[in-house]
Amino acid sequence: MTMSSFVGIILLLIAVEIPGSFQHDRGHSKFRGPQVSQTAGTPWPMPLSYHTQATFTYVDAGEFKFTDVDESSSCSILEEAYNRYFPLIFGRRPETLFFKSSFKAPTDAMTELMVKLEKPCKDTDYPMLESDESYTLDVNGNQAMLSASEIWGVLRGLETFSQIVYQSNDGGFVVNNTQIVDKPRFNHRGMLLDTSRHFISVPILMTNLDALAQNKFNVFHWHIVDDQSFPFESSTFPNLSEQGAYDPETHVYTQTDIKNIIEYARMRGIRVVPEFDSPGHTSSWGYGQPDLLTKCYTGSQPNGQFGPVNPVPNSTYVFLKSFFTEIAQLFPDHYMHLGGDEVSFACWQSNPEITSFMKKMGYTSYSQIEEYYMQNLLNIVGGLGKGYQIWQEVIDNGAKVRADTVVEVWKAGWEAEMEKVTKLGYKTLLSTCWYLNYISYGSDWMAYYGCEPFNFNGTDAQKQLIQGGETCMWGEYVDGTNVISRLWPRASAVGERLWSAKEINSAFLAQSRLTEHRCRMVRRGFQAEPITGPGFCREEFGGV
Repeated sequence: MTMSSFVGIILLLIAVEIPGSFQHDRGHSKFRGPQVSQTAGTPWPMPLSYHTQATFTYVDAGEFKFTDVDESSSCSILEEAYNRYFPLIFGRRPETLFFKSSFKAPTDAMTELMVKLEKPCKDTDYPMLESDESYTLDVNGNQAMLSASEIWGVLRGLETFSQIVYQSNDGGFVVNNTQIVDKPRFNHRGMLLDTSRHFISVPILMTNLDALAQNKFNVFHWHIVDDQSFPFESSTFPNLSEQGAYDPETHVYTQTDIKNIIEYARMRGIRVVPEFDSPGHTSSWGYGQPDLLTKCYTGSQPNGQFGPVNPVPNSTYVFLKSFFTEIAQLFPDHYMHLGGDEVSFACWQSNPEITSFMKKMGYTSYSQIEEYYMQNLLNIVGGLGKGYQIWQEVIDNGAKVRADTVVEVWKAGWEAEMEKVTKLGYKTLLSTCWYLNYISYGSDWMAYYGCEPFNFNGTDAQKQLIQGGETCMWGEYVDGTNVISRLWPRASAVGERLWSAKEINSAFLAQSRLTEHRCRMVRRGFQAEPITGPGFCREEFGGV
């Protein structure tokens, strides 16, 4: 981050910040007006290099269009993005009085954004961990140019352009002279969403994908099943959802649902990484797959309870190979998440088949049983040509994994764990700091914003292995009624931490931009909760 970039940011905040009113409110000692004032036309997350001026140009909403510099480079991903972003920039709810205006744009107003894509895109392209999301955006008078090497950079640049166009008090759309050179700090900027504890409908999942794209996240980590329910409808093992879902008719994700979600995400440059966690967190699997789980014993007799997946019989691995073959074919991303966390050994310890197996193998610890299971599972998935992500316990318990494995660190003491995992040479993700299911009164986003993934002892080579991180929403207390408001804009703080330069780290300087961004999300139809104290949006959710 150059000094001139910081100057540009400060100039923008001075130029466009909207102050609140400081009049006494009916004799009370508090002040009327927002606790945090908003900026206008500033991007979130903050670009790598950002120079802006107070000079602005009107944008003619009636004549505006996106224009390809080279039409042969275009594809359906780009064409759909143009259709999507026009209403995001100019669409306003008619019931909002502030935006009912007879304003007519001047003849020299901006009428197009030129888009230059260096590498032609294809209708069948999918985003990957290695995708190039860099772009440049130059707005000078009524001329604007967006350039990127890959389609994924164009999508990120279109989002930025949609944010720096704003509506002035006279009702016209304007954009400041701005020069941006941008790329993400981390390649993996993800969100885990749990759909097992509470089912979340497809439309709400898609709404959340829109929010992810508008905050420059690029991974939907879909924790699709867990102990409580199995909503994934398998074509190979239909009994899993028929017996394991809350309701096999209404609370399942069909193969068509999943393909539609993957396609919706792809069009927004978002990867879908499914997680099927095992050997623990698998109670719901056992209803539809007999003899998969370990029988728990009291004394010499089964007590009717079941524990983790039984790692001993060969039938376990025959099932896993067939099941994950289906998953590999359905989900196109190179990676799938295999879990491996929070395995209770109590049931294994009670089971005579497993204790006998331990003696046969010469094992002295039940963590070696877990390692044995995970090693077999990793070999199965690796044999399908897939990479895998795992929770940190798999490494902690000594399993041998492939060189391209991505390890997700989620426990307290993450600094020491990051040092250890990267020292072993593995790509690493951080999620410890960003569990959004924990809520507290006030501006808790500041703690998320302040978590720095490089704050551990390690060499530069170790820190290069940090691929990014994920914010997590576990589903015990969220469903379709509150998941969007619980996530946003608190997750936006994580989005900026994972996209923007390390030097962009002041929550105090960020709060005016975040207040604007929250109102931008509300204007676009998201139930994004207020997180910076008393205030208002010119367009409130549901109308003013």
